[in-house]
Amino acid sequence: MPLIYRNTMLHALHPDVLQRLHLTSLTLPLRRDIEIPGAEMHQIIFLEDGVASMTASFEDGSQVEIGVTGYESVLCASSMMGTARSLNRVYMQIAGRGYATTVANARMEFARHGQFHNLTLLASQANFLQTAQTAGCNARHTVDKRLARWLLLCADRMESPVIHLPHEHIAAMLGCNRSTVTVAAGKLQLDGLIIYSRSKIRILNRSGLESHSCECYGNLADYLATPEEFSAAIPA
Repeated sequence: MPLIYRNTMLHALHPDVLQRLHLTSLTLPLRRDIEIPGAEMHQIIFLEDGVASMTASFEDGSQVEIGVTGYESVLCASSMMGTARSLNRVYMQIAGRGYATTVANARMEFARHGQFHNLTLLASQANFLQTAQTAGCNARHTVDKRLARWLLLCADRMESPVIHLPHEHIAAMLGCNRSTVTVAAGKLQLDGLIIYSRSKIRILNRSGLESHSCECYGNLADYLATPEEFSAAIPA
């Protein structure tokens, strides 16, 4: 019996394509690096569970999240388009699992200009649009609205209202300090939207959190397609 993939791209691919990719399963623990700036990429990774962050890094060692991806993603896709070394850090923000193929296998399949090629470009375009929207959001919107947006995006990918992350990590992703995140989370809690502890946040009022978030959540959520929608987007 063939595997049923949760990853939207794998779910959409024809069995012949999947066979040529020679996928291997992966366990992806918390903080596991997927891409390291300046390092050569050897694998293409398709997340089944968990959440990965793409960050921009700075000389002082700080970083700011510019993208968040989950089961809708294909990671290290730029290696199929001529990029030899990673430009950003990508790592597991929430532990999960997935499948991998070698860059060599992926490049051969991409060069066929068939279904895999088209779906990779579609996923890469969605990632680019998310990165651009997030950059604008970080510059324009208040921390509490950005926190609401970030929590919703993580919850969508986890398909769970509970997010296990310490405030220090959330602060790094939002580009602010821990006390600022604590104040923003406190505001959301007072409004009855979430309840939080040191390392766990539970969404209590999903619709209220969506209303509180900036418009960027709606724009970004449009790129989180279901497997069925992803399959229908590109003909086999």
